[in-house]
Amino acid sequence: MIRKLQQSDREVYMKMAAEFYASDAVWHDIPKENLEKTFSELMRSDEYAECFVFEDEGVVVGYALLAKTFSQEAGGLVVWIEELYLSPESRGKGFGGKFFDFLFQNRPAARYRLEIEPENERAIALYRKKGFEIMPYGQMVKDI
Repeated sequence: MIRKLQQSDREVYMKMAAEFYASDAVWHDIPKENLEKTFSELMRSDEYAECFVFEDEGVVVGYALLAKTFSQEAGGLVVWIEELYLSPESRGKGFGGKFFDFLFQNRPAARYRLEIEPENERAIALYRKKGFEIMPYGQMVKDI
């Protein structure tokens, strides 16, 4: 089952997000206060970000964090899949594929975008299967 994150999911979300940022799927860890800020924003509104959790027999086993932007290049709304996390025991059970099907049906956009770690071959295979292509240019960032 896929559903929107709720206030009652705070503890499990914080645990899973910390696990995600401690994993090889990301470039570096982030401060816990960033997780707190994100959860607060998700509870405030879905204007900029949304989060969905995955349940297996009533137990939360993962989540997907989305961010929204507008792109002239894409011609409209861009939904960024910021984070897609599944607990180790729930991987390989089809949750990722089901999430993308849910996303494409329920959150229409001009473009869907995500970042990859080149070593994460299983994730890249899933993304390719769902129609994602590697973009031929890099990105730059400036944190404040």
